[in-house]
Amino acid sequence: MLIFNYVIKDPIGLHARPATLLVNLVKSVNSTVTVEKEGKTADAEKLLALMGLAITQGDEVKVIIEGEDEKEAEKKLQNFFQKNL
Repeated sequence: MLIFNYVIKDPIGLHARPATLLVNLVKSVNSTVTVEKEGKTADAEKLLALMGLAITQGDEVKVIIEGEDEKEAEKKLQNFFQKNL
């Protein structure tokens, strides 16, 4: 299991467009990815679950990656968060 934290910088937060891109990215890896905010978690393959976390600018999220390609997935996800959020 790999975990990293990220503080959202996007002024709009995790809105529909980047959330959809995130779901598509997660579906392309073999690991299970969970996003956590303030104790609430969401399967990162489920758009509505992610949107339900109501992630806004300044929120710190924890990204948990578990699976056979978790190191590669972590690199892709960190890159995604830095470029899009």
